[in-house]
Amino acid sequence: MLAGGVVNAFGVGAALTSSGHARAANAPLTLRIGYQKSSTLIVLAKARGTLAQALAPLNVSLTWHEFTSGLPLLEALNVGSIDFSADVADTVPVFAQAAGARIAYVARETPSPDAEAILVPQNSPIKTLADLKGKRVAVTKGAGVHYLLIAALQSVGLRITDVQPAYLTPADGRAAFASGNVDAWVTWDPFVASVERQDKVRTLTTARGLAGYQRYYLATPAFARDHDAVLREVYRVLRETGQWVRTNPREAAVQLAPVWGLDTATVEAANRRRSYDVQPVVREAIAEQQRIADVFTQAGLLPKRVDAADAAIWQAPA
Repeated sequence: MLAGGVVNAFGVGAALTSSGHARAANAPLTLRIGYQKSSTLIVLAKARGTLAQALAPLNVSLTWHEFTSGLPLLEALNVGSIDFSADVADTVPVFAQAAGARIAYVARETPSPDAEAILVPQNSPIKTLADLKGKRVAVTKGAGVHYLLIAALQSVGLRITDVQPAYLTPADGRAAFASGNVDAWVTWDPFVASVERQDKVRTLTTARGLAGYQRYYLATPAFARDHDAVLREVYRVLRETGQWVRTNPREAAVQLAPVWGLDTATVEAANRRRSYDVQPVVREAIAEQQRIADVFTQAGLLPKRVDAADAAIWQAPA
């Protein structure tokens, strides 16, 4: 164990050392939180005021910064524009590390493979994964769905070079899919649920059996090192919010609907496919991160090999 509850990825050795600038008790602090529209638990904690309430006794104020997808979110974390990242798909930290980012894992949501899907128009001639060969596929670069696409192609003997990837944000991917400018779209909830309810689509496959789709919460190594008490409260609120969503799916959907700009039924459908089970980051999770990194390296999509164990892990309370 190291100062501030941070260890290296396998719980041994010295990933981080104390900076000597740990925050004095109750000194004012602003926690800058980055999140995506699909960051359900953070979005709810923001909307309900539960995180602000939990951190107020520690003299911590919050600022909120929304991003379109995971990669720009972790880029902001790496350059110090934010301190804490809401959940990003498992592939995103791998791409961030390949770009030289220093990150600390704080927590994870257990797998939700049915919350990712490869979609095609209902009347598309594409019937199987093998039919994607030569087709134009919209996908968000570095997102969990990027790994799903690679894994799905590999399952039928194809490579990413056998399709024409169109690297687009979720909003641009939706527009390209609706206009017929791409043949397939690989995306995640709530975007899957939204397009399923509004357009005539077919699910070619979900991530089940192909990718685990865990989502991770991260911090800068310095913040993880120096602000253990703050992260303990953040972790507690995330766990409790996840439990609340699972226990109160309808009420959660009602609260999320205006934030997401979707109807309640669509939000509830999306939430049914997410685990929202917040857990500590463990050695086995980092091993899976390494497998993901190796797949991207072999596909020629990373500039260098990534050692997932280079990332630090903040130790959540038992």
